[in-house]
Amino acid sequence: MSASAVNDPYQNIRPYHDNEVGDVLNRLIRDDELISAITRYQFPRTASAFGWLLKPMVRIFLAQKTDDIESVQDFQNLVAGYMSKMIARSTTKLSCTGYENLDPDEAYLFVSNHRDIAMDPAFVNWVMYQNKLDTLRIAIGDNLLRKPYVSDLMRLNKSFIVNRSAKGRAVLTALGQLSSYIDHSLVHDEASIWIAQREGRAKDGNDVTDPAILKMFYMAHRKQRSFEEFLERVKIVPVSISYEFDPCDRAKALELAAKRQDGNYEKSQFEDIESIVAGITGEKGHVHVAFGDVITGIDNPDELAVEIDRQIINNYYLHPSNLIAAGVDSAEISDADRQAFESRVEGLDATAAEILQQMYANPVLNKNRQQEAA
Repeated sequence: MSASAVNDPYQNIRPYHDNEVGDVLNRLIRDDELISAITRYQFPRTASAFGWLLKPMVRIFLAQKTDDIESVQDFQNLVAGYMSKMIARSTTKLSCTGYENLDPDEAYLFVSNHRDIAMDPAFVNWVMYQNKLDTLRIAIGDNLLRKPYVSDLMRLNKSFIVNRSAKGRAVLTALGQLSSYIDHSLVHDEASIWIAQREGRAKDGNDVTDPAILKMFYMAHRKQRSFEEFLERVKIVPVSISYEFDPCDRAKALELAAKRQDGNYEKSQFEDIESIVAGITGEKGHVHVAFGDVITGIDNPDELAVEIDRQIINNYYLHPSNLIAAGVDSAEISDADRQAFESRVEGLDATAAEILQQMYANPVLNKNRQQEAA
């Protein structure tokens, strides 16, 4: 084992430190693939013909924008400017509840429902940033980091890597390292964590926690403390994120329809990246972020999963799109709301249209079932 691994056992998964920012930015500016990607995004019609002219200009612009960045905070301040523009362009409203119950001097393990690859943690981070709370360290699967420049950008923005590609005995090693890092972040660094309640997005609109995620959290604690003591230590707070409109709803519906009809679905090579771009740029309408309560007094992962689900479902904000899909008659639903929702299913075949409608209806149905069971 190298000296660096002994001194920094999380070096290969953790976010970058301030003293690494300069070298990482220099590496990004020299990355031809990143410069090409930015050029294609900014100049979609002319990049192929005039890339030889545009790419040097993009490289110079990027160098100028990052010239004064010396820390992760500086980088996040730069990102905040773009985030503000994105929110103004793609949402009609961003609201939040429950943040007032968060102690700015505490670190929390935020376990969130998962609808959008990039925007779920981004909106939670934005709410924290706007309310003068420390931003989060974000869990991201290595399946989304196939390009080195993507990994660099995410780790500059306080993301840490979940090793989903590990096989065999390496799986336990990776899970143990991840569990230990999460505890280290919360307790030693006093830095909050965002992580999804399950692997992958809830494409059908059913927000369900995977107990295996919770067992992973406990791995670093099981020889030292009880499950209840672990809960007291890490301060789990469920988070509900709800979108009036999901920019990827049609793509999700088509994927689920293909699985229903053909039994399988093959992702294209860059489909995850395309989903990220669609999620960032697409129309979202009203977005609501709801923070739940710190969970204590539970002694096993299965019961913890039930409580996380209860809070996420109970705190989920129901938009007109959800009520329309579920057939709820409400005076708050306007003709414009109905037209907007109908446009989501327009042109889809019957199976995909049914799936898309159910996707929006499930949060209503799940909340009703929870209330009936209470």
